[in-house]
Amino acid sequence: MSTAPPCPAPATTAPLTAADRCDRCSAAAWVRVHLAAGDLLFCGHHHRAHREGLARAGAVVTASVR
Repeated sequence: MSTAPPCPAPATTAPLTAADRCDRCSAAAWVRVHLAAGDLLFCGHHHRAHREGLARAGAVVTASVR
């Protein structure tokens, strides 16, 4: 299976705050990924669980700490 080319990262990315929540479980978000369809926020657990699939989809990590 081939890897999709990475999406271009947005020119500016706001830092993650305590109000940012994981799109899978509503825990505190630690990672923002940018896809062609838009941004997703993940807690550390869900980012690790989906990291390989996100990479295959061409996702670009634009924030990884608060």
